[in-house]
Amino acid sequence: MIGTDVTALLNEWKNGDQAALDRLVPLIERELRQLARRHLARERKDHSMESASLVQEAYVRLLRQQPGWQNRAHFFAVASQVMRHVLVDYARQRHTAKRGAAAQHVELDADAVLSPRQVDEIVAIDLALKRLAAIDPRKSKVFELRFFGGMTLEEASQALGVGTRTVIRDWNFARAWLRRELAPRSET
Repeated sequence: MIGTDVTALLNEWKNGDQAALDRLVPLIERELRQLARRHLARERKDHSMESASLVQEAYVRLLRQQPGWQNRAHFFAVASQVMRHVLVDYARQRHTAKRGAAAQHVELDADAVLSPRQVDEIVAIDLALKRLAAIDPRKSKVFELRFFGGMTLEEASQALGVGTRTVIRDWNFARAWLRRELAPRSET
């Protein structure tokens, strides 16, 4: 029932009913927090961004977009992608700040800083996903929905409008492709 309520409210909002957004937020807040926790669970344990901050930043970015979501699954797929971009941007900002850009020096808690290896991994995954998207956007999207968004095969299938078997094939391909892309290169 909640899924259809969310879809109906998304459609009302898309059609210009701003009051629909006020009714929509309480219905999606819990799921957005769960989605944020799944994203942050893939980060290091002492990550300085909390799920509430990730949800707030995602809200801001989602509200800047034209509401064109087709249904609940599509909305959460877009929200997951936005959260991934927030985390990548956050990692890049932390990396840039560590390299002296905007040279305002502030004492930092050592636990709040991403290690260079962690920053490199986050950026490498993002770049690899962009390369995969250039080759096959759907496979890249399947990986994002499953890995970052924590969607089931069926939810990803619904969000993308393809069959579950297609999602399984795309998921297997994307994992293997990314594993190969992210593997250390041997010098020959």
